[in-house]
Amino acid sequence: MMFTNRRAASLTAAAALTALGAFACEKAGSAHEANVQATHPDTTPVRASIVPERCATMPPNWTLAVTPKRLLAKADSGQAVAGTAADSTSADTSRAAARDSSAIDTTSPAGKARARRKAASARRDSAAAAAIALDTFPTPPTPLPGSVLPGCRIVAFYGNPLSKRMGILGELPVPQMLAKLEDEAHAFERADTATPVVRALEMITPVAQGSPGSTGLWRMRMADTLIEKMAALAESKGYLFILDVQVGKSTVAAELQPLIPWLKRPYVHLALDPEFSMKGKEPPGKKIGTMDAADVNVAIALLEKLVDENKLPPKVLIVHRFTQSMLTNHEKIARDPRVQVVVDMDGFGPPHLKLDSYKAYVHKRPVQYFGIKLFYKNDKPRFTAADVLQLSPIPQYVQYQ
Repeated sequence: MMFTNRRAASLTAAAALTALGAFACEKAGSAHEANVQATHPDTTPVRASIVPERCATMPPNWTLAVTPKRLLAKADSGQAVAGTAADSTSADTSRAAARDSSAIDTTSPAGKARARRKAASARRDSAAAAAIALDTFPTPPTPLPGSVLPGCRIVAFYGNPLSKRMGILGELPVPQMLAKLEDEAHAFERADTATPVVRALEMITPVAQGSPGSTGLWRMRMADTLIEKMAALAESKGYLFILDVQVGKSTVAAELQPLIPWLKRPYVHLALDPEFSMKGKEPPGKKIGTMDAADVNVAIALLEKLVDENKLPPKVLIVHRFTQSMLTNHEKIARDPRVQVVVDMDGFGPPHLKLDSYKAYVHKRPVQYFGIKLFYKNDKPRFTAADVLQLSPIPQYVQYQ
């Protein structure tokens, strides 16, 4: 797939802006550094999040929606538009008409024109069939009881409570933030009355940093007390709580260990951010990072173990992506019903650029489930709930930053 320089610049800017937001947390988080090694809470709250039983029901129609015209890529982008069932019916009709017609006499001008029209119709039929094929996605593992997906949709607010620059989670006072999250969730409930909406708070920890720090790993773990405060807030509201991991120059395995006490809780889930997983010499924010399927599978193996040992409902694992190199060997990501993997399109920009990225990194490279991030400040105009529900495939996870 070919992309414009404008899109490349947009994604580079996205990485830089996100990094700046992460680094804004460095000073605020330094006061907590001494507390990181404190004793971890290891008790499960009495009440888990309320996840409707119908969440674990596979929707009857896994061949999903068509992109609205106003969200289509520009005419010169060369992007194919997904077809509909109506397109298929039209194609069948055209083919039947072609079969029923007699041989065309191409010796006359009228006959030549008719032959050209027939050839053009055949090409359109073929394009429509190919488009429909693109909208057929692999069925994920059969959902287990207690699964959040695919019968429900997650609407999450993302950020870090120590920073107003990293996302809506820390930008507003808690009461206003929660009220705004409810507004966004209600918008999806109105737009899709058949799909329950589960709310979520997604907190970044550890946070990638602009300096190596005392560990030399270019990341800062948040204090247990801060994580517990946000976990308790989510639990009190009946929301999911998602721990979003930026490893810096550390590893997935190392950074998940301190989070295990929270991941043992039934309402706590996980996200990985390859953008800030630095495999080379460059520090976070100077270059877009990367994770391989092997990194993701480390997280999946741990979550599977926690689900089995603690008799938990399946975990959701979100993997953010807005370039091809951010996630390598996606087809090797483990498929297991105990861990529901969502690939989240994490780029910002105007609708046609976001759609371009969604096609490239979600539509064309499906894993299990599908997600998209919406930016309050950098998406102009921002997708509405109705817009999101017309993407192909329809996202089961929607994150606001």
